[in-house]
Amino acid sequence: MHEFAAGWWHSARHRPSPNFDQRPPAARVDLLVIHAISLPPQEFGGSYIESLFMNQLQPLDHPSFAVLAGLRVSAHFLIERGGGVIQFVPVTARAWHAGVSSFGGISACNNRAIGIELEGADTCAFAPVQYEVLTNLCVALCGEYPQISLAHVIGHADIAPGRKTDPGPCFDWIMFRAQIARRLVTGSNVGCAGLLSELAQ
Repeated sequence: MHEFAAGWWHSARHRPSPNFDQRPPAARVDLLVIHAISLPPQEFGGSYIESLFMNQLQPLDHPSFAVLAGLRVSAHFLIERGGGVIQFVPVTARAWHAGVSSFGGISACNNRAIGIELEGADTCAFAPVQYEVLTNLCVALCGEYPQISLAHVIGHADIAPGRKTDPGPCFDWIMFRAQIARRLVTGSNVGCAGLLSELAQ
């Protein structure tokens, strides 16, 4: 079954953000960038993250929001603590999530990346359901973009070292990759053949 229509994932709640633009004509989507976010910091629940990506965050609602006033950012997806998924930008468009970044000697990662935010922080473990949903999403995305390799499923810290630390030391990369391996072995998503061959090495 085709899981996307016009760049929107069927399994997500759609909340179109104004913070996006078009990818350069020659851009080839081949990166999945995993982030972590919490608003206020290290607090979960509520709608503040959604408000940030919709340019509706009120700076007076919390002292930590003052530095975010006027900020225009977005991600393609947000996976909440309870496993809910909100999509803000179609994967065919460029979300504003990576900032100053470089990967494989190529800068401006937003041009080629899909940004996935996990509701979380560097200092605490992510919820098991978030890994489950993230795995489902990543498998769906690599079916849509077969050129995505396992080496290109990375964290924000990998493309902005020294500036960003997310998803942080509490993100379990070994377990996450094992979940992807199980899904690919038992599934039928032929678009992920490249990931499966990497996992077998």
